[in-house]
Amino acid sequence: MAHHHPVIKALMGIALVLCIGTIGYRLIEGWSLLDGFYMTVITITTIGFREVHDLTVAGTIFTLFIIFTGIGVVGYTIFAGTQFVIEGEINKILKRRRSMKAIEKLKNHFIICGFGRMGFYVSEQLHARGIPFVVVENSPEVQDKVVQAGYYLAPGDATEEDVLLAASIKTARGLVSVLNSDASNVYVVLTARELNSDLEIIARAAEESAQSRLMRAGATRVISPYQIGGMRLVMGIIKPVVMDFLQVAFDHKKMDVDLAEVRVAENSSYSGKRLIETDVRRELNLIIIAIKKWDGRMEFNPGPNTVIHDNDTLIAMGKRKNLEVFENKARVGS
Repeated sequence: MAHHHPVIKALMGIALVLCIGTIGYRLIEGWSLLDGFYMTVITITTIGFREVHDLTVAGTIFTLFIIFTGIGVVGYTIFAGTQFVIEGEINKILKRRRSMKAIEKLKNHFIICGFGRMGFYVSEQLHARGIPFVVVENSPEVQDKVVQAGYYLAPGDATEEDVLLAASIKTARGLVSVLNSDASNVYVVLTARELNSDLEIIARAAEESAQSRLMRAGATRVISPYQIGGMRLVMGIIKPVVMDFLQVAFDHKKMDVDLAEVRVAENSSYSGKRLIETDVRRELNLIIIAIKKWDGRMEFNPGPNTVIHDNDTLIAMGKRKNLEVFENKARVGS
């Protein structure tokens, strides 16, 4: 037997009383179904205007039965409804409290400021990749969406120090500021940079003029959605097959392929070796697209004899599980 919520049970009870009342008046008094229904409604809601027609003794007794049964069911419905609302609010508070306690222990996570369309998409992508993050959001309605999605929430204004501290900015790896206005994003970047000088900060700029302001405020990178959107549209026109490949390759639901940037730690098993001497292509089947050398130079499509040095960053493409193995081996010797 299915387990129903008390509110559903209460509503089913009201529907049953209405049916019994409507049919009862039809059988006992010979009234129309509409008159019987109307009489039942005004009786159980205690409105009681006047009887539709004069009642017989049997009708009066039946009405008393409807009064006691109906008031009991309506009372239970009000109680169940109130309990449902209060329980929902308590659960919401407990969920948020648990969320805040979990945030305190987070390390190497990302902070997403703003949960609009871009914030939602960034959260979705990080969640799909299993990367920990906290959403900072000021609007109570949007906060509920964050909690419903199962994401960590730090409620409040992202431009305020206390809110960013509550999101554990001191131990964060990066911050993404995608608030609605460029001015707000500038404030967030300024505050975030002041609180954590090593933080990777990526900010959204709607206007071109805001890009330089965000960089001066301390952003590591500034993204313009309109610029990227325009670029993708042009690529879609002039290089459609390339665009098809990129869309399929980076759709987590379609293919198990990803891009990774892997920094080679000092004395790792890859240090001082030529690419051909490593397992990168042979065993892990990864494509090395480029290497950002330790001195800042970018080397595209490195050849098999390219030597890997400490602190080089390799941009690799391949299956996610192989990329994970590669990252672990680049971090430590094996």
